[in-house]
Amino acid sequence: MSDERGRRIPTVADDAPLEARVRVPWPVDVARTLRPLQRGPWDPCHRSDGLAVWRTSRMDSGPVTYRLTQDGTHGARCLAWGPGAGELVERAPALLGAEDDPSGFSPGHPALVEAHRRLPALRIPRTGRVLESLVPAVLEQRVHSVAAFASWRRLVTRFGDRAPGPAPEGMRVPPSAATWRTVPSWEFHRANVDPGRARTVVRCAQVAESLERLVGEKPAEARRKLRTIPGVGVWTAAEVAQRAFGDADALSVGDYHLATVVGWSLLGRPLDDAGMIEYLEPLRPHRYRAVRLLTETGGHARVPKRGPRTPITDHRHR
Repeated sequence: MSDERGRRIPTVADDAPLEARVRVPWPVDVARTLRPLQRGPWDPCHRSDGLAVWRTSRMDSGPVTYRLTQDGTHGARCLAWGPGAGELVERAPALLGAEDDPSGFSPGHPALVEAHRRLPALRIPRTGRVLESLVPAVLEQRVHSVAAFASWRRLVTRFGDRAPGPAPEGMRVPPSAATWRTVPSWEFHRANVDPGRARTVVRCAQVAESLERLVGEKPAEARRKLRTIPGVGVWTAAEVAQRAFGDADALSVGDYHLATVVGWSLLGRPLDDAGMIEYLEPLRPHRYRAVRLLTETGGHARVPKRGPRTPITDHRHR
């Protein structure tokens, strides 16, 4: 088996892939659409080589490695390995935004109009896997992204399973709920995760079966139920909804940078959370779509640099 440039993709004996051609009703940019699922440049569950996106997941039917390549404007070719391959292929259209209807999105601001024109194939993915979005979101609470990404990488590498099939070196399948429940406190500490976030991860894993059923709820109700878990607030619930539920309206209120990015991108001045909520209200139910368009078209670059970053906290020496 070879990739689009004729380079051989290594195969594993007796582990033939399930192959499918995935079609969606809207134009889709595969790599850009799946980008929010990656937790840092060295995420052991996500790789992109410019030609294909490789990901791992733990489906109800078991672990899976899958490889997606762009196939025309309305889909992708999918190769999937492992016990969860069949289930992944069934869910692949939703993963690529088949359920994300952009037709009602009609922004008035010129920056959003131009961003939408430039990126007509940007979709909101729906993974249907709640815990896989929830754990890294909890790890990203109140810390620098670089520290959270390192924590996620260490924990998944240490406690995740080997990726099925010919996955790129270093890829792992996210730990199961049962495994997250039994990660020792000192392993969280070694991964630079403070006790509060560690307790929240374990608490979420303890109710994982109920959490996975939230994919059948309306997104707003699912977000509300997520927030009933101690340690899961508005920001964390929104981050999960954007990925697991494909919620195009889930606004990450409480994000350290987001209101500032939105303010400078659309008004030329900073906003706080309350101001961002008020300003984006007319865009319901597409507020997250608007944010994605801004960030993908360089919204962070418009924010003036005003000083050094705050230091990264190392909880391992506390």
